[in-house]
Amino acid sequence: MSPFGPLDSWLAPPSGEQRVGWLRAHAYAHRGLHGGGLIENSPSAFAAAIERGLGIECDVQRSRDGEAIVFHDWELDRLTGESSPVKARDAADLTRIALGGTGDTIPTLADLLAQIGGKVPLLIEIKSKREVRFGPLCLAVRRALEGYRGPVAVMSFDPRVIRWFRAQAPHIVRGLVVTEEGHRTFSGSVGRHLALWQAKPEFLAYDIRDLPSRFACAQRRRGLPLLTWTVRSEELAGRARLHADAPIAEGAGVG
Repeated sequence: MSPFGPLDSWLAPPSGEQRVGWLRAHAYAHRGLHGGGLIENSPSAFAAAIERGLGIECDVQRSRDGEAIVFHDWELDRLTGESSPVKARDAADLTRIALGGTGDTIPTLADLLAQIGGKVPLLIEIKSKREVRFGPLCLAVRRALEGYRGPVAVMSFDPRVIRWFRAQAPHIVRGLVVTEEGHRTFSGSVGRHLALWQAKPEFLAYDIRDLPSRFACAQRRRGLPLLTWTVRSEELAGRARLHADAPIAEGAGVG
């Protein structure tokens, strides 16, 4: 038995099945069902996921004027004809920018919520880095979710973000995104447990490359739903079925 087990149960107890059980019941389209001319995190990719009955995973960051914007990269250049940071533009400007030369434009989180309308579950990954204040983005996400009735959860690599939601929006299900990055040392294990105790997540979203994982298995065994990303092939889909509760998938991994 892991020496961390009793501390995990004390410092990061699992939530009840009624609150988090829905997470296990779906596969999630990573940034929407993109590919074949559909751009990631676009309204068309989200529509395709909804049509297939898939859950949706998306990324959000904050515009200059404080709106939650659905976009993965910190810079606009990979997916648009623009080149500035997302945080340097107002929401009204960002939502006019075409994605990948298509008819789609960058959506706000409010736009995406209206599009889904509770038809499929939604995972919102909150982007974070040390030099960017995370509180204003968390507040923007909480504001966008006010009154939303569908199954939804927030998640982040940053334990501080999850701790913020636990304190400021405890009604919203929250999860910790984890990658071991090859650090299967004792110090790496200690770091993962410290992040767990700080965040107190209700589920984990785990790097498929790290599964099977002793840490992930221990948390799943004691009741935390275990999602896994990014499942991009049939082989990885098989690994996800063996070692996790639900995949966050794209391409051949969707099945």
